[in-house]
Amino acid sequence: MDTPKISSSFIDKYEEYLPEFVYGGIDGSITTFAVVAGATGAHLSVDIVIILGLGNLVADGFSMSVGGYLSSKSEIDAFNKNLQKEHQEIENTPESERKEVEMAFVEMGFDGQVLRDATETICADKDRWANFMMHHELGMIKPSKSPFAVGLATFTSFAAMGAIPLILYIIHWIHPLGINLFTWASSLTLVSFIFIGYFKGVINQRAIGRSILETVGLGLAAAALAYFTGEFLENLLR
Repeated sequence: MDTPKISSSFIDKYEEYLPEFVYGGIDGSITTFAVVAGATGAHLSVDIVIILGLGNLVADGFSMSVGGYLSSKSEIDAFNKNLQKEHQEIENTPESERKEVEMAFVEMGFDGQVLRDATETICADKDRWANFMMHHELGMIKPSKSPFAVGLATFTSFAAMGAIPLILYIIHWIHPLGINLFTWASSLTLVSFIFIGYFKGVINQRAIGRSILETVGLGLAAAALAYFTGEFLENLLR
């Protein structure tokens, strides 16, 4: 039996949302684990750890996804506003806009008949003309990402990776486990930091080892700060 293959178009469609998955996962893992560490440092009960952790998971995840949605939507709105402006300029001052197209090609090294043909080709279609001006005059390219998909990818990753530090606490709440919950939760979270650090390196095209160390270091620093802050406040308020 042949192994099913995923079409390249399917991969390309979702690959562009990989940054949202990576950064949502980083935020989810670090912030939720920091909550767990702080609650553990304050010697709070498992019930409280779960409540604080899940509350953070839902509220912060939603906030981050809304931020991603609004940011992506703003990019689209800005592009459409400037595109409409370019269309108006083409309608009102076509000769001036045509000259700008010609000068753009001159800067690329075009001349003679090739220059005239290239200019004519662009200016023969007003939509193509406007998009050319958007790219070469304003440096803007139409955003390809759906704002809803950006928000969904961010929230999904945040929730999935952020739930890792809480898994054992929830299982323990359902059926008590004879283990040190924080130690095991820390180990699972460490694995998630390594996983996320790897993909962060891929996204940023940086050294994988360095990316992993940065992510793990940031996560451990946040957890240590939260743990000792929780412990300090617990002793202070006792």
